[in-house]
Amino acid sequence: MNDQLTHLDEHGQAAMVDVSGKPVLHREAVAQGFLVASPATLDCLEAGDLPKGEALGVARIAGIMAAKRCSDLIPLCHPLPLDHAAVEFERTEPDRIRIEARATTAARTGVEMEALAAVSIAALTLYDMTKAIEHSATIEGIQLLSKHKEVPC
Repeated sequence: MNDQLTHLDEHGQAAMVDVSGKPVLHREAVAQGFLVASPATLDCLEAGDLPKGEALGVARIAGIMAAKRCSDLIPLCHPLPLDHAAVEFERTEPDRIRIEARATTAARTGVEMEALAAVSIAALTLYDMTKAIEHSATIEGIQLLSKHKEVPC
């Protein structure tokens, strides 16, 4: 097996990483992204006054569901037993909503993909629910902010 490219087997084929030898640790990851739209659109979004309904609650649930189903969405991700997944929203500028997702688990591998999936799907849900009043909204800056692991469980 290639020691540097852990997602390749001895034949160069894509493969799931074997984490069976790693200890079970408490792990946490935080990711963020932004929905950028006109201030008027974001006013409607925050007021729950969109043609498709109350978007923030729907996007929060969509993000949590994405974190829970990450291994179904990304082929080489390990299915993880999530202890917690949360999605929060904050209007950081008149034309910008910050989406933050946090995921935790006790497992042999990290939860960064779950946090990133949660932010991505929450952002796509907000886009979908605001597009009826604004087609020029954008999704920006999806990134991992932090990941931590603690003592073995």
